[in-house]
Amino acid sequence: MRNAALFWILATVSAISAAGQSTSAGGSNGNAGGSASAGGTPNTATTPRPSAVPSTPTTNQQQQNNVQRTIFITGKVMMDDGSPVPPNVVIQKVCGANPRSVAYTDSRGHFSFQWGQTNNFMADASEPGFSGSSHSSPIGGFGSAQSAGGSNPLASDPYANQMSGCEIRAQAAGYRSDVVSLASRNPMDNPDIGLIVLHRMGNVEGTSVSATSLLAPKDAKKAFDKGLQAMQKSKPEDASKEFEKAVLAYPKYADAWMNLGKVRMLQKAYEPARDAMLKAIETDPKLVEPYIQLGLLAAQEGKWADAGSYLDKGLKLDPVDFPQAWYVSAAANFNLKKFDAAEKSAREAQKLDTRHANTRTDYLLGLILAEKHDYPGAADQFRTYLKNSPNAPDFSKVKDQLGQLEKVLEQNKEASK
Repeated sequence: MRNAALFWILATVSAISAAGQSTSAGGSNGNAGGSASAGGTPNTATTPRPSAVPSTPTTNQQQQNNVQRTIFITGKVMMDDGSPVPPNVVIQKVCGANPRSVAYTDSRGHFSFQWGQTNNFMADASEPGFSGSSHSSPIGGFGSAQSAGGSNPLASDPYANQMSGCEIRAQAAGYRSDVVSLASRNPMDNPDIGLIVLHRMGNVEGTSVSATSLLAPKDAKKAFDKGLQAMQKSKPEDASKEFEKAVLAYPKYADAWMNLGKVRMLQKAYEPARDAMLKAIETDPKLVEPYIQLGLLAAQEGKWADAGSYLDKGLKLDPVDFPQAWYVSAAANFNLKKFDAAEKSAREAQKLDTRHANTRTDYLLGLILAEKHDYPGAADQFRTYLKNSPNAPDFSKVKDQLGQLEKVLEQNKEASK
């Protein structure tokens, strides 16, 4: 019989669905770099100087910050077998445990972006905190910084004005990307970082780019490329118009349908977004991201059965590229009281999250194990969460829950003597 002290711990089922809501911790989301000069220009009206004397220069650090705010990064993606690079490949910068989508490749595999630029670039579904929408949308990312004490790619970027500890990679479902380290770079280096090679993984059935895209006519491809450019420039209305042109010219353009759905999510047009994602799946059932998008949207709405169904299909097609999807799958199955399936998904999320970006998984797994009466395992997961999330808003609550659980374990130990 379950010990009564556990009821309070396990009453946090609803907290899992609330885990997706990102709440502001206060303060500004402004660029960490700030302005080059904290104060105004000194008043020199009473101290005339010859016109030939230059004004006092800024410090080296201030000059470096000015340079860093305008630095560009360029490069090229290629396939390891020499085949054409598919369109719509996402470029991510990874700093610490925090990946951020920053650019798309063009039809020839080239990409470029401005380092430190802040915009509403639509995050890739492999990112922690991903929701397919901007951070201002009610479709918040699951396991975000505010809920888990981890990193949130949609918050202000602490690496906006520095490259140390960062690397660049391509992100495409079904492919493993080489990475380019920026550890030794400085702002005056050649902006071209060279080639990033994608290697096809044999254990992934799904794709990040539809084969139908290769058959699109020229006018549809042109509109699609313009849509990607508008997305990168945070112009969702322009992007939506271009993707609509693309699917009108070529109704089987699955990638255009998928991106149209992402734009509509950004615009908070959720039903039209859902329709576009379903159209993408109808056109190409092996395209992974629409399943993930639909699953996350259903979870945010508390439609756990739908969320589990979509995520199961997406993760069957690609079980390696979406740790966040495994996390939300665990939450869905937890709410559906399918605790064995929930545990499997949570452990997959932990295994794939090698940078430990979403510490919330530890807490969720603890709740799952408690439901399965594995109280020692649950306590271990709570301890791990507290260790890795010292600044989490719910730190005190989870600590109290752990204390209650430890009392139960001690009582059971005494009773067994």
